[in-house]
Amino acid sequence: MGNFEYLYTKSAILLFALFVTTDVYSNCVESCPSGREIHVSSSRGNDSYGGEEARPLKTIQAAANIARPGDVITVHEGVYREWVNPPVGGETADKPIIYQAAGGEYVEIKGSERIKNWKRLSNTTWSVAISNNIFAAFNPYADTLKGDWLEKGKWAHTGEVYLNDRALTEAPRLENVLLNKTDSALWFCKVTKDTTYLWANFGQKDPNEELTEINVRQAVFYPEKPFVNYIVVRGFRMSHAATPWAPPTAEQIGLVGTHWSKGWIIENNTISHSKCVGITLGKYGDEWDNKSESVEGYIQTTQRALENGWDEKRIGNHLVRNNHISYCGQAGIAGSLGAVFSRIETNVIHDIGLQETFWGYELAGIKLHAAVDVMISGNHIYRTEGGIWLDWMAQGTRIKGNLLHDNQTQDLSLEVNHGPILIDHNLFLSPELAQIRLSQGVAFVNNLIAWEIWPTDSVDKRETPYLEPHGTSIIGFHDCPCGDVSYFNNIFMRTDLTPYDQCRLPVQMKDNVFWSGAIPSIHETMCAVDTTQHLVGIRKCEDGWYLQIDVPESWEKEKKRVIPTVGQLRYAIISNQAFDKMGGLPVSLKEDYWGKRRKSKIAYCPGPIEFEAKGLQMIKVFCEDEKVVL
Repeated sequence: MGNFEYLYTKSAILLFALFVTTDVYSNCVESCPSGREIHVSSSRGNDSYGGEEARPLKTIQAAANIARPGDVITVHEGVYREWVNPPVGGETADKPIIYQAAGGEYVEIKGSERIKNWKRLSNTTWSVAISNNIFAAFNPYADTLKGDWLEKGKWAHTGEVYLNDRALTEAPRLENVLLNKTDSALWFCKVTKDTTYLWANFGQKDPNEELTEINVRQAVFYPEKPFVNYIVVRGFRMSHAATPWAPPTAEQIGLVGTHWSKGWIIENNTISHSKCVGITLGKYGDEWDNKSESVEGYIQTTQRALENGWDEKRIGNHLVRNNHISYCGQAGIAGSLGAVFSRIETNVIHDIGLQETFWGYELAGIKLHAAVDVMISGNHIYRTEGGIWLDWMAQGTRIKGNLLHDNQTQDLSLEVNHGPILIDHNLFLSPELAQIRLSQGVAFVNNLIAWEIWPTDSVDKRETPYLEPHGTSIIGFHDCPCGDVSYFNNIFMRTDLTPYDQCRLPVQMKDNVFWSGAIPSIHETMCAVDTTQHLVGIRKCEDGWYLQIDVPESWEKEKKRVIPTVGQLRYAIISNQAFDKMGGLPVSLKEDYWGKRRKSKIAYCPGPIEFEAKGLQMIKVFCEDEKVVL
């Protein structure tokens, strides 16, 4: 974007304020449990020591092996090249095992190893021979991507080559690397019994002088066995994992992952360069992994999960907050069945699924199956292949106060869910298509929406499960017809709502505002339409991200709207569940995008933000590391 002529300022802007949580998730985080503190130092430590501050252990895994519920593992400055595999977890939310970076210290955990001894083949191309002993039992360069719903790139390996923390692009043939005349840096691999051979383009860089690394480990922080509960992971930089393709029908191994457990807190971490998924809140593995690419197959996966502890007492209830997740090939956060009753909040997720090597139907910033009583709030998601994608059994789910922009394909996808799903006070600024029409029990309230609606038939014939309210037991199955949707007090830019004109189930649309050629549905009542083109966009500045918007003159008379009640939202017809409790909490629609209570107690503005001026303006909507509160 060019320079702006008008900069919106407001003396009441308060920076550095985050959403504050005071529930059970947070009680254990700031205070040390009753156990001991185990210290780890890569520079001073020895794994034969006892873990005292003066005699720290050398590896995080050594600390994990001796930790017990209530213990705190404090990791001191350094680079740790290991897969942390916690053998045990905590006992309760008040007695977890905490893994934390020491305050004010830079702690990095990597699944890679540094590689030297590269030999020059040409001005830009080099090769190296690596003993397979470096890989132990798992060699990412002999491991290709595979699994359900992977459509492209099954030749690609889970290995990766990095130059100064930037991933090169794998080539399917050696000649692509040797004859490369493009600006893209490529690599190729070949594995024999004892040796792995790599060829790579490094431009004008000497890989022996630069930081050149390759994936060695499948994960960075992930328990190999399920039911390792109540773990806290905070304050680390974690990167470089050879993670596998993670469909909903298989064990989902992430760079960081919970592996079918309960009560994890993953917070304040920087996570990057996972081959597939950054954080997984996923299912366990079994003999049916990647053998269920069908509706019937996933139903059977869900039924088996019920036999393996899938309920609120044993699974989910995780908190994923304030993480910075980037440069992952499949998803920033993914979870099949294992994310139930969880909160995903105030994360920054970007540059996800944009590699061109592989593709499948699981790419998104956040991709969840069975988002039961899940709260997704305050996240900033951009430059991803798919924004937020809720697939099957989203029930009691709330998407609130998120900022999405510059996403390919879509900002939001709701696929064959029966609801209820409450989507309120979000900024959806990507102009791409949104697949939202064939989920039922959905309410859109006070959003700013710039997308187009993905054209679909009037019904999706897949019969998917609906569950007992606020639980996981399957009550029945139903196809997915258009309708059972409510739109209240949204601002639309260019959006055409006429695809809802013909629906099998009831539609409610009231008090919405249509700008820049947006078109109401025949179901709309009490709407306001301004056909003039108005600019809307997002801009990154040194102090954060700004919404740039041209508010029309008609705004003054469009301001007053009645706050919808939970009763007006009714209930999800198929699941027969009300909107009174969403994301595990009672519903209030009186707070704006920032979570601040609106000024008026009776009437208020449509959209997520109460604009106090007309014309072109810029409003800070996200700091680089924290959300802004007005």
